[in-house]
Amino acid sequence: MNKIQENFNYFVEKHEAIYKAYAEYGKLIHEKGGPLDPKMCALIKIAVSSVGENEYVLETHIKKAVECGCTRDEIEHVMLLTAPSVGFPNMMSSLMVLRKVMEA
Repeated sequence: MNKIQENFNYFVEKHEAIYKAYAEYGKLIHEKGGPLDPKMCALIKIAVSSVGENEYVLETHIKKAVECGCTRDEIEHVMLLTAPSVGFPNMMSSLMVLRKVMEA
């Protein structure tokens, strides 16, 4: 088990009520937050994660996007769209994460 998973498990065990409330909040945003379908929500999260420069979060959102039916090309397109706003190096870092996840 990696350190991120260990830390997550610690949080859930130590702060179970907070985690459950947070998880329910996330579920409600997706189900009742507005008109966007799950695939569009996943692509938006890819864009946000791409600019956040947190590799673990981006990996997680890539995997969830694939589960929602997003293709590699769609995910990559979203990443390419971030370059004019946040810079080419940031987009290239995101692209490396995508390649790592998809080739694993």
